[in-house]
Amino acid sequence: MKPNPVFNPDIIAETADYLIINKPAGLAVHGGGNLQEATLADWLILNYPKIRKIGDDPARPGLVHRLDKDVSGLMVIAKNQKSFNDLKEQFKDRSVNKEYTALVYGRLAKDEGLIDFPITRSRSGHKMAALPANTAELLSRRHPRGRDQGNIESWLKSRGALTKFTVLKRFVNYTLLRVNIKTGRTHQIRVHFFALGYPLVGDDLYNTKKTKEKNKKLALNRVFLVADHLSFRDLKGQKQHFSLPLPSELAAVLPAH
Repeated sequence: MKPNPVFNPDIIAETADYLIINKPAGLAVHGGGNLQEATLADWLILNYPKIRKIGDDPARPGLVHRLDKDVSGLMVIAKNQKSFNDLKEQFKDRSVNKEYTALVYGRLAKDEGLIDFPITRSRSGHKMAALPANTAELLSRRHPRGRDQGNIESWLKSRGALTKFTVLKRFVNYTLLRVNIKTGRTHQIRVHFFALGYPLVGDDLYNTKKTKEKNKKLALNRVFLVADHLSFRDLKGQKQHFSLPLPSELAAVLPAH
């Protein structure tokens, strides 16, 4: 058992069926790869020993969704198998509402929009990449005999990702956004806005040389992205909604105008 994480989550609400937490930035949700540090999964097992047996994977006890390590915000954790199965199904049919607040570099012209680039693992292997809109056409040309159109469309569908956004406020060189994701691909919001040409403030993985330098000057040490609205139905069928204020460290870097 790893030690309790340095970054402990705040408990927002708790019932016999689920736990609502505010995961801090800097805390990984679960282990994987070469990660040696304590995770949210370790914290859950230490503080809720019975949760060890909940879920499909012992390494992800009670976990039905995740947040990136350098992103903070609301998460729901199942405390029993019935709740886990129900929440998992809600995430699968996309009836769970997850909303985020994000700050991106640049001024987005549209007041609202939908980003639908498919997402797959990049060639480097340690990050994700958004595919261009004409990917199906490119693959058909590249593999005229190796892949038929049906296989190409099926492959793209399995990597489909939808991100909706609404502009909350425009600054001189930044845009504050409300973001809603309809799918849950790894790094989805970060990848989509980077592909669109508006990297998230504080993101040192999906960036340009220019924004990476700006990140150093800001010294935020996290991504300006917070999951601040979460709603789902409990086992009684009642809608539950939770929200968070903007974290103080993010509010502090917002431009004055």
